[in-house]
Amino acid sequence: MPRVKMHCELIRHTLSPEEMVAMGARLCYSGAHVNDLLQRITEKDQTAFVEKILSMGHESVLEHASFTFALEGVSRTLLAQITRHRLASFSVQSQRYVSYETGFGYVIPPRIEALGEDAVRTYESQMATMQEWYCQWQEKLGKNGEGTNEDARFVLPGACETRMLVTMNARELRHFFSLRMCNRAQWEIRELATRMHEACMEVAPALFMDAGPGCLRGGCPEGSKSCGKAAEIRQARQELVEKYRNRN
Repeated sequence: MPRVKMHCELIRHTLSPEEMVAMGARLCYSGAHVNDLLQRITEKDQTAFVEKILSMGHESVLEHASFTFALEGVSRTLLAQITRHRLASFSVQSQRYVSYETGFGYVIPPRIEALGEDAVRTYESQMATMQEWYCQWQEKLGKNGEGTNEDARFVLPGACETRMLVTMNARELRHFFSLRMCNRAQWEIRELATRMHEACMEVAPALFMDAGPGCLRGGCPEGSKSCGKAAEIRQARQELVEKYRNRN
């Protein structure tokens, strides 16, 4: 039973997502024909126009650009959180059709790792015990495939690894980042959101330059529960923005 590490990869996205968003916005404000608009957006960089649209709050056009991520090495605990984002599509490895008879991968929380080797060994021993319980129930239930797995899985932990495809449009991604990149978010989904944001910045920086926790765009929405690091977060984002603008 191996411990697993998060893997997040942007495997597909709308072709030229920034141009697609610009196309949607220009269509709203122009009397020109579609082909003329297409030619216009391909002949000139759309970064400044997209940033203007976002500053105006015209977010519906963001829904024309979608992004699909392949995720591995994440926990079922994370799955319970990310599927709360209902304006997204998910395909998740089934614990009913996939047997863990030979062992399941699991995530170790960093704070448990930080306690040292003895704590990690205790945690790993607990994972091994749950693996034994799972196999025992498979045996008692007759080991008949999905009919067995669907009940034996009840003893598997939240740490158990899952794999999934996640697709979100740019508007929902920005909402996802606003909640899950916040320092108040749970550590695993915060790490995932940060990696997803990095991947999006590589292909469509204009759409995600200001995406992230609410304190990037105003006061901290967490109120009295604020982490108190808004200034540091804004400074780090400014450095990131400058990096991408200098690259272009």
